[in-house]
Amino acid sequence: MRVLITGASSGIGRDLSREFAKKGYDLVLVARNTEKLENLKKEFETKYKVRVEYFSRDLSDRNNCIDLYNKAKNIDILVNNAGLGDFGFFSETELEKDLTIIETDVIAMHILTKLYLKDMKKRNSGKILNVASIAGFLPGPLMATYYASKNYVVRLSEAIREELKKEKSDVKISILCPGPVKTNFNNVANVKFELKSLSSEYVARYTVEKFLENKFYIVPGFTIKCAKFFSKIVPTPILAKCSYHMQKRKTK
Repeated sequence: MRVLITGASSGIGRDLSREFAKKGYDLVLVARNTEKLENLKKEFETKYKVRVEYFSRDLSDRNNCIDLYNKAKNIDILVNNAGLGDFGFFSETELEKDLTIIETDVIAMHILTKLYLKDMKKRNSGKILNVASIAGFLPGPLMATYYASKNYVVRLSEAIREELKKEKSDVKISILCPGPVKTNFNNVANVKFELKSLSSEYVARYTVEKFLENKFYIVPGFTIKCAKFFSKIVPTPILAKCSYHMQKRKTK
């Protein structure tokens, strides 16, 4: 069994990779940092006796997504984890960074999901995990592009799940929707969290357990489960106001 994981060099992606390696899965790791990927390859092959292949790719370039698919075949599990964020009023954030977020969080995920899903449906086997966020159920003033990108991940995955059900396919899809997690994402996005952050190690362990049980919504942590529930019943204007005040407290 081969697992392809994007954004695999740090944070949740790294720890998801480690959890799959512990369970004996061979890995295809994708990230931009070659040195980190090489170190993970050595660790996993030595410690867990699994085969590891890696590709250093910037997935904000859609041509790299196509190239990755063409070079990494026979994938049983796809984990779309690569993602970026940014903080600030939408009118003031940099357009180029917004577009990089969309290319990475939305377009790369879309391309890889579509290409690998086609192969999985032909075999009638395979699993996809798309890493979203609790942000995928909310409007996100002050992180508008990031929240919108995660809404896309959630809605696309929900639609694919229903299509697979209608086709009676054995291919499965899941979405991971964490809240704050202690990773380098917070530094890149220039935010800090008021809520207590979960460790990426815990989130990874919980996620792999639920994912292999074919759970669709994977939501680590009681507080975030409550947030997901209230997102369904609270009117959108109120959610937007609450989100704004939560984001405002993140300013460094």
